[in-house]
Amino acid sequence: MSSLDAIGVRVEGPDLQALARQNARPILHEIRHALGNLLESGEETVIDLRSLPLSDVDQDYLVGVLGTGELECRLDALGKSVIRETAYHGVWLVTHYNEGERVIGQFVEITFVPSILKSDPIDIQSDLDRLTERLAADARGAPADEAGSQ
Repeated sequence: MSSLDAIGVRVEGPDLQALARQNARPILHEIRHALGNLLESGEETVIDLRSLPLSDVDQDYLVGVLGTGELECRLDALGKSVIRETAYHGVWLVTHYNEGERVIGQFVEITFVPSILKSDPIDIQSDLDRLTERLAADARGAPADEAGSQ
């Protein structure tokens, strides 16, 4: 046995949590800046997390720091979407899934109300027309199925 064999060797890997903080911190700073802009000018910001080079550790750290807020909404339209308020008001985590339950999009939206929850003006106009027809039919005494109900 040589004298080198007597030297204790320990192999250390990178501190994954420290690396995650390094990769997630710029995003957290961007969110902080975007919250200031939202309050100051009403400017909304969307950060596409899937377009960023984030590892699973980065993603877990970021989502962990953002935490969970008071609201969560689930939509089912061509796959499931989950809209979750984070622990920071005005910061929303929006995740879209395909029909196979795989994540196809994940965004941090800095806004008062996430865009996916806002009604489309064309849909509002259509439903305004439908309700107007329904009320006119009711006034004539027509059955509900003739009044354009859905």
